Formats: sequence, C-alpha cells, structure tokens
Amino acid sequence: MAKVVSVVGARPQFIKAAVVSQVLREVVEEVLVHTGQHYDENMSRVFFDELGLPRPDEDLGVGSGTHAWQTGMMLERVEKVLEAQAPDLVLVYGDTNSTLAGALAAVKLGIPVGHVEAGLRSFNRAMPEEINRIVADRCSDVLFCPTETAVENLKREGIVDGLFQTGDVMYDAALRFGRIAEQRSTIVLDLGLEPGGYCLVTVHRVNSMDCRDHLEGIVRALVETRQEIVFPVYPRTRGFLEGYDLLEALEQSEHVHLVDPVGYLDMVQLERNARKILTDSGGVQKEAYFYRVPCITLRDETEWVETVEEGWNVLVGTETERILQALRTFVPVTEQRSLFGDGHAGEKIRDEILAYIQGC
Repeated sequence: MAKVVSVVGARPQFIKAAVVSQVLREVVEEVLVHTGQHYDENMSRVFFDELGLPRPDEDLGVGSGTHAWQTGMMLERVEKVLEAQAPDLVLVYGDTNSTLAGALAAVKLGIPVGHVEAGLRSFNRAMPEEINRIVADRCSDVLFCPTETAVENLKREGIVDGLFQTGDVMYDAALRFGRIAEQRSTIVLDLGLEPGGYCLVTVHRVNSMDCRDHLEGIVRALVETRQEIVFPVYPRTRGFLEGYDLLEALEQSEHVHLVDPVGYLDMVQLERNARKILTDSGGVQKEAYFYRVPCITLRDETEWVETVEEGWNVLVGTETERILQALRTFVPVTEQRSLFGDGHAGEKIRDEILAYIQGC
C-alpha cells in the first residue's frame, strides 16, 4: 500500500487534516506528524479529540521560538521521520512554519510534495505566511487549490503543472462540524451571551503584534466601542498584551470578555452566533463567510480576496477609527455565492493523491 506522511502543527491544519485524513486512510497508509508548533492543550490536543483526528504517529515537540529556530528544528526532525518512513508523498497544509519545514525536508530528500491550500497570495512579503506559501508551492508536485483565484495566481507565477481546483477543505469541515457544534457546544450559554448580541475577536498574526502601535490600535477600538466583545486570547497574544502594558485596559473594560483559547467546536459556536467577527486569521475569515457572519479583517490585505469582493469582509488594518467605523456601519449588502466548492474537497484531494502516486 502507498504511504503518505502528513505534516501538521497548528490549529487550522488540524481542522483541514481531520477532513483529508479520514478519506485518505481509505486508500493509503498515512503517517501523521505533529511538529508541536501549537503545543498548548487548548491549541492542540483538544482539537484532535473534538475533530476525531487520529493521534499523531510522530510528535516532534518543537514548540515556540523565532522563525529561524523553529523552522530549523522542524526541518531537522521532519527529515529524520521522512528518512525512516520513506513515504511516496509528503502532504503539507496552509502557510505555517510547519508547512515550510515539511515541504523543504521532503523536496531535499527527493520525495514528492502535495500542498493543500496552494496558490493563496496576499502579495505582502512582509508576512511570514506569504513567504511560506510561495516556497511551499515552488516545492510542490501536486497543488490543491481551493479557488479559481488560487489557480490563476499560480499560473501567473509560471506554475502550470499539477494544479487541481478541489474546493476548500475548510468548507467541508464547516458543513460537518457546524452541525456537531450545535449539538455539543454550550459555550454561548456558559458565557451568558445572547446569540447575535456580541462581536467575536481573534488576534494572533505577527503583523498585528510586531509593534506596539498595531496592537494598541486594536485594543483601543475594543475598549472604546460599546458593543459586547468576546476575545479568546492565544498564549502568545497574551504575552504581547502584557509586554506592551495593554492587557489591563481590556481586563478593566466591562464589555470586553477575555477568555482562554477554546476548542474547535466552541469556536464554531462562537462564530456562528456572533453579530460580527474581527480577526487577522485567514481561516476565521472563511469561517465567517461560511456561517454568514460579517467579517472585519484587522489587516490591509487578505489571501481570501473573494470574501471582500463579495461584500462580506472588509479590510481595516489596525487603526482604531477604521475598526470603530466598521463596527458601527459595516453590513453585507449582497447574497452569498458558493465560492469554495461543494463540500467534497477532501475526497477530490484523496483521489488526486492516489492517482499521482500510482502514476509515478
């Protein structure tokens, strides 16, 4: 039987792998490698439990650090796994340091690479994620594009072979886990929230936190608005808030509710029931679209341009007044179209992987 090594390390990748691994294991032997990029209990293990994702066959335990250190440690440890496993293909997801390390380790060993969520571009090379995407795509032999825009991005860069427009596995996950979350999650009730009566906030990208002014602009908007705010705070984000002396202002605000990171099903319920979502996350932008919730993106660009073009997402950066204006006035005025496939991206990726391996 053919063998595939799948490399994951962060929350969005766990969600995508939960969709793909389930169907991939019907036709190949899969070895799941967790780099340890997200190692906190609420950022890692709880996602495996809730999503029904198989426990990692290899847990590399790299943890946090600078981009260079983290990527270097992952590269060294992933390489050892690949040498021992000798897979027919290495599958990587998205745009994290885990993606970059998995793709580089494989290509240097002459092992074919498949990239789920290929072709995304924000066209901002100051973002580490943009560099990771570009390098991963250049290393890849089979590129699974979620949208037509992603396909066209790759063609403009001269990548024309091995492209497959499969739809988005995150949409598969939204369909599957949205129903489960509604049945199992009680977080909206537990936090005493009114459905449609609060705004949900997520902040975690380097560009939102790499200087005090960026994070302060977001914090000021959250404090100055009178709308109810729910803010699950990642450990790294909390560290920056404390380091910039911004955490106290949030803690003292009567309408801002800081909570620890939540599991996937709880996050889905918070998203589905929010009036608006404010985020710097690419994945949360899409989930907002899937659940028909207006999205305010705390960035000046996005790789998910379709959500902006459709009028369900607005880019505001980190300036306080732009954020407050969107909180007051932004309302989608168009009906949604189906932009991200038919909910069967996982099966399409499985089929193309098997066809590629059999054709080698």
